[in-house]
Order: sequence, then structure tokens, then C-alpha cells
Amino acid sequence: MSRTLEILERLIAFPTVSADSNLDLIEYVQNLLQTAGFTVTRIPSPCGTKAGLFARTGPGDGGVCLSAHTDVVPVEGQNWSCPPFALTRRADRLLGRGTTDMKGFLASALALAERAQHASLTSPLSLSISYDEEIGCIGIRDMMPKLAPLLGKPRMVIVGEPTSMQVAIGHKGKVALRIDCHGQSGHSALAPNFVNAIHVAAEFVDEMRSLQALLADGSIDAAYDIPYSTVHVGRIIGGKALNIVPDLTQIEMEFRHLTDLPAHRIHAQIQRSAEKVSEAFGGLAEVQVTETNAYYGLSTAPDSPAVGQALSLAASDQVTKVAFGTEAGFFAELGLDTVVVGPGDMAADGHKPDEGLAFAELQACNAMMNRVLSDLS
Repeated sequence: MSRTLEILERLIAFPTVSADSNLDLIEYVQNLLQTAGFTVTRIPSPCGTKAGLFARTGPGDGGVCLSAHTDVVPVEGQNWSCPPFALTRRADRLLGRGTTDMKGFLASALALAERAQHASLTSPLSLSISYDEEIGCIGIRDMMPKLAPLLGKPRMVIVGEPTSMQVAIGHKGKVALRIDCHGQSGHSALAPNFVNAIHVAAEFVDEMRSLQALLADGSIDAAYDIPYSTVHVGRIIGGKALNIVPDLTQIEMEFRHLTDLPAHRIHAQIQRSAEKVSEAFGGLAEVQVTETNAYYGLSTAPDSPAVGQALSLAASDQVTKVAFGTEAGFFAELGLDTVVVGPGDMAADGHKPDEGLAFAELQACNAMMNRVLSDLS
């Protein structure tokens, strides 16, 4: 635990908010892994200000891949009682931005990597370390063309997002959209003569409320707190001045879908709603739908051998599904058995001021890492 805490303290001290570079942290992690005897490949971001890593040690095929992201959410506007980018021990908790999401898991994995150099591995241990997860799993998508050939065929991928050390086998997929609602500009004194783009947007939002009701009566998965697919309008931007009829209003929205309800089906329903609203204004309005981001859902079979192994490694006796998205779906899309297991409670600590991690959970994660090492040796 002492080495894990040392590494966690270093990781928390790197302010790797998604909007900023993570290269200082990557340099530290790369040096640690190379010193531990890993073969390390750095995968730069397209902009060059960030990077991910893939590291591997051990012979043959199979083995276990541990996956983590390095970025954290901002702290601006939050009321912290301790420095967010310094590790603080308070009673039985460890406080600092990223302790739960998800530098605690990464610290435990890196401490394992150091121990692995003294073991006689019979199958490989690998680490996939990404960037820009917090803004829609963008980093792992950018990395995947180079990462996929390096991964090989591990028998299991463990994505270390916080699950209170339970084995999560599923989460919903997500698609983010921008909706451009076009109307007609004019003087507000003559407003009835023009098509107000805000009115167009309002009609579209009403259509989304109807779609949500339809989805709530559709496919159900009782393993989730919200057991159906969801539609969410998060932002509306429209109008330049009170005395001008707006000719453009933009909506930013998303939908999160169960894996048995393909994204393209919901996307098609939204497109039909856009066409319906356009037609309702007699051809004087247009609603355009543009996909801005997406990530895969996860649905690992409960009877998969990897799930049984994960339960043993995590010392857990049941599986769960999580409400939040992860990078796990990208590994599953490659045909790899993937689970999500990590220390911390997303609902209690994720993205919040005084983000923290129970010391006992980090101990449990270290114990899992010891079992991984024993399994590979």
C-alpha cells in the first residue's frame, strides 16, 4: 500500500483536466513502466498536446489488460475543503481530484507493474492508458487504430472505473447530437410574419419528450437504475437581441441506449422528428441533425469465462451494471471479454468537490492486483 499511495500522490499532483495537456503525467508513467521492464508505446493525440500509452510485459498470448484514463474533470466553481491537486488523508479516506475517477485504480495498476518485474510471468500483463475519456471517450477512439494491433488477444480486459470493486458487465451506449433549427430573421414588431427559430426548437423539444415516453415503454433492463433508453436535451442557444426574430437556434442533446436497442434506430426516430417539425412550418423552417460524438455500450455475457475470473479476482460474488459510460465498449468491439471493476463510488464521489476514495477500497483494489499477478505467474 505504501508504494501505491506514493504513486497516487504523484498522479493527483498532475492537474490533468481534459482541457489541458497530460504529457507530464505520461512522461512519469512511461518512465515508471520502462524501469519496470515493460515495452511501452506512446500514442500521441492528433493535436500533439496529449498522449496515451500501451505497455506490455510477459510472454505469449492471452493474459490480462488493465485499462485506465488519465484525465479528470475541472474543479472551477467547486467548493473544496482541501487542495484538489494534492493527496489528502482524512480519517479513512483519501481526497483529491481523480482519487475515485480514476487515478486510484491507475496507481494500483502501476504498483502492480513494478511488482511484476520480480515475478515469473507465464502470460502477459498489459496496460492501456488513455486521455480525454471525460469528454466522451475521445482519446481511446483516436488511439484505437494504433492500439488495436498492440493489444493482441488478452483473455480479459479490466477497465478500472469506480464500481465499489463490484464486477460490472454492462452500461449503455451514448450518442451526442447538435440540432440546428433554422427559421427566418426579421423585426420583432412584425414577428408573426416570420418563423421564429426558437419556436421551431420548442416544437422539436416537445417531440423529444414524446420520444422519451415511447422509449420508457420499450426495451427494459432492470439491472439499471433507469431501466430504459433515455433522451436528454442539455443546452439551447438562440436569439441575438430581443427585437430580432431569431433565424437559428441550436440544441445540444444526447441519447443513452440499451445495447439491445441499436443507436441507429433511435437516431432514425430523431431524424423523423426533425423532418416532422420542418414540415409543420410549411417548408419555411429546417431542422438539421448532426452527430457530434458517440461511444459504445457494454454487454458482457454473465456466463463468460472472463466474468467468472473477474469475480474471483475482485473477491466479489455478484455482477452489476453501471449508469455511466466507460471505454469498455471499445475493447468489447474488438471481440475482447471486458469488465469494469475499480475502487470508489461514482455516485458518491465522481466529479464532486472533495472527491475521495475509501482507503479500504484502495486496499481491495491492491488485493485484486495481487491476484492478477498470481494468476499470470
